[in-house]
Amino acid sequence: MEPRAEVLLAEPRGFCAGVDRAIEIVERALAKFGAPIYVRHEIVHNTYVVNDLKAKGAIFIEDLADVPPGATLIFSAHGVPRSVELEAQARGFRIFDATCPLVSKVHVEVAKLHKEGYEFIMIGHKGHPEVEGTMGQLDGGIHLVEDVADVARIQPSQTEKLAVVTQTTLSVDDAAEITAAVKARFPNIREPKQQDICYATQNRQDAVKLMAPQVDVVVVVGSQTSSNSNRLREVAHKLGTTTYMVDSAEELKREWFEGKKRIGLTAGASAPEVLVQQVIDRLKHLGVLSVRKLDGIQETVKFPLPKGLKLDGAGQAKLSHLR
Repeated sequence: MEPRAEVLLAEPRGFCAGVDRAIEIVERALAKFGAPIYVRHEIVHNTYVVNDLKAKGAIFIEDLADVPPGATLIFSAHGVPRSVELEAQARGFRIFDATCPLVSKVHVEVAKLHKEGYEFIMIGHKGHPEVEGTMGQLDGGIHLVEDVADVARIQPSQTEKLAVVTQTTLSVDDAAEITAAVKARFPNIREPKQQDICYATQNRQDAVKLMAPQVDVVVVVGSQTSSNSNRLREVAHKLGTTTYMVDSAEELKREWFEGKKRIGLTAGASAPEVLVQQVIDRLKHLGVLSVRKLDGIQETVKFPLPKGLKLDGAGQAKLSHLR
């Protein structure tokens, strides 16, 4: 590392309102009902967050058969297919839905337009739980496209009533390119009034676009399973900046920073700020002299919690203790 090396911090970075809300739902459920609390799928895609909640009494499952009768069950921030929702209700669990409200908005749009006879083209990554949740809102009539080549291959049963929906955590640029290909093939396709890509995904990608050209190397804090963290890595890489993604400070390698004067640092929407601070501490240990926060959008979005999680005095004390 060059003497007098500095870190440029992207702004905004890290937790978004949907992730904050999802984690708070699990913590409040633990404070109100006691451990164990069952969560279908990782509440958010971050190893540190999941391990932290496991230590507090959350049990993460994929199959509802693994949840005992009468238990409290939370759906992850990514959303679930209707079949999972109906099965959970039929099994009689106490259910709290931590689906991000911006994902729920897509689900509502799909249900509404389906009633009007629409088929859908969904832009997203096959196998991602958010995509499975959105596609699982209907029994059929949603065609997944992952890239421009897929657009030429799909065969909707009709083209009079077609609408496009998008996974909320995609690269803004990639989604625009695929949407353009969809519109070229289906000129009458209906687009959402507001694009589905969430404000936090957009803001974090814009912050990286501002930061990457100013630095010699970019570090993204985020888990391999996190879609939005991977997109941040891709955005920086496409701008020609060497980029690494790490789950924790332990993964940093000294040789990444040899001869580098400026290091850009950001974090995916599911990565907590404590991990960013640990990365900064490690970089200081490696020779970074100063940290400078870049200007960026200040996010003030806050989503309401589901009903049934109000805490009394004892519950509030438990919640404080959990944190």
